[in-house]
Amino acid sequence: MELLERARQWASHDPDPATASALSADIEAAERGDEEAAARVSAAMNGPLQFGTAGLRGVVGPGESRMNLAVVSRATAGLCEVVKRHATGTPTLVVGCDARYGSSEFATAACRVASAAGVRVLALPQANPTPLTSFSMLHFDADAGVMVTASHNPAPDNGYKVYLGGSVVQGDGRGVQIVPPFDAEIAAAIEAAPPADEVPMNDDLIEAVDPREEYVACASALASGDASARENLRIVLTAMHGVGAAITSRVLAEAGFTNVSLVAAQADPDPDFPTVPFPNPEEAGALDMAIEQACEQGADLIIAVDPDADRCALAVPDPASQTGWSPLSGDQIGSLIGEFLASRGLTGSLANSIVSSRLLSRIARAHGLEHHTTLTGFKWIARAPGLGFGYEEAIGFCSDPAHVRDKDGIATSVVAASLVASLKTQGRSVWDELERLARLHGLHVSSPLTFRVDDIEQIASRMARLRAQPPSVLAGSPVVEVSDLAQGYRGLPPTDGVLVLTEAEDRVIARPSGTEPKLKCYLEVILPVVDGEPLPWGQARERLEAIKAAFAEIIGL
Repeated sequence: MELLERARQWASHDPDPATASALSADIEAAERGDEEAAARVSAAMNGPLQFGTAGLRGVVGPGESRMNLAVVSRATAGLCEVVKRHATGTPTLVVGCDARYGSSEFATAACRVASAAGVRVLALPQANPTPLTSFSMLHFDADAGVMVTASHNPAPDNGYKVYLGGSVVQGDGRGVQIVPPFDAEIAAAIEAAPPADEVPMNDDLIEAVDPREEYVACASALASGDASARENLRIVLTAMHGVGAAITSRVLAEAGFTNVSLVAAQADPDPDFPTVPFPNPEEAGALDMAIEQACEQGADLIIAVDPDADRCALAVPDPASQTGWSPLSGDQIGSLIGEFLASRGLTGSLANSIVSSRLLSRIARAHGLEHHTTLTGFKWIARAPGLGFGYEEAIGFCSDPAHVRDKDGIATSVVAASLVASLKTQGRSVWDELERLARLHGLHVSSPLTFRVDDIEQIASRMARLRAQPPSVLAGSPVVEVSDLAQGYRGLPPTDGVLVLTEAEDRVIARPSGTEPKLKCYLEVILPVVDGEPLPWGQARERLEAIKAAFAEIIGL
């Protein structure tokens, strides 16, 4: 009865008639004994959405635990309260959104709430990529930014991503996503906000802005190498039914990559993502249409940006693959781009997350560059001191931190295409370059081990089990280190995770996902390469499979 009363109170203050009516109908049905309706009410009122790796994110629907106008209105009221506390003078907020269900309405509500709160609002063109919002943070020297997106999450989801900058956060954190203690301060301000229908709204301080020309100029300027090599590179591009097709195509064209073919069936925004099981270019089958088109056209490179175009996946020809093509892992792409930029005189540091490959640190050392290991997520990677390039294994790459302090699939597509074009003129492939790096620094092979759960409590119990009973041996090598990342690790802030390292330099890091109901394990083995002998791929894969089997048993999932 307490749950139903809380739900009734929420519905009575919901400014959206559709979600208010849906929740009210479920409450009435639950009171009549409808168990399915009761379960929906329980899920809708399972506590307020929390700021995680990417801000707020959840299923679109009624209630405090879902993404809806009421939640967005109160979140914006809380955000504006905090920004006004810390800003000098009248603060400026930029607001953007993608094309998911609810995105336009949520972005409009955020603009109107902020305006009524006395915040100057710069409203970006709707249905545009996340990198445009991130770019706008620095371009307009904004104090805060909101991007309404759920990135590569399933179709029912949406989210609310928050940046801080301007006079609120300066230095290396300027224009980057929120980190503690701001997340807790914003959460407290949201909790103190009035009911959603009592949050004031107006249009008085809203100004429409369009920085796409400036963004395109900055992103296309990242191209390098011979102009004819860029013209001759055959690229197939897919936008995964998101908002990246038009702007990514234009950026590539202005960068000199004029031989680009779009996957037409996935080019237009469609919040149902009808041709893929998940709108994530890392998922099996997500690149099938692009590979088919690349085979037909004899392409040199497949580029896939995810639905909000902040991530970039690559696939390249591979004679050993059944399809003739293989996707590159995030670690392979990050290492290739890091080496490519460093060899061309990159100034600044290289950085990657702790769950990403250790190869980038060796590349940095070889080029005399500083390297930083950070916590997972671009809210940490993008604030690495003096950042020149940063990446995370989940195909996220910050290739132009001077203009975008976040992952940017569009800018990265230009750098990646420049890299492949350069290799093509040398008569070399991506695989040749990866082998060269392995012979210089050792063969680094990484692989994920992911457990998707229905009950989120399973993740905490399995992490507790790992902490209580860590392995003593993995793949025949003694474990020499078990570190609980929740206690902090080598100067990093505490985070929920466990690191296991063996004498043979095998490493596993287990942590809960910040955006999905998953427990994720990140595996990496490093093997020496003997001159004149083939790379020990088979040995690396065997070690990874042995570690996966052992960890699945240890985790108990």
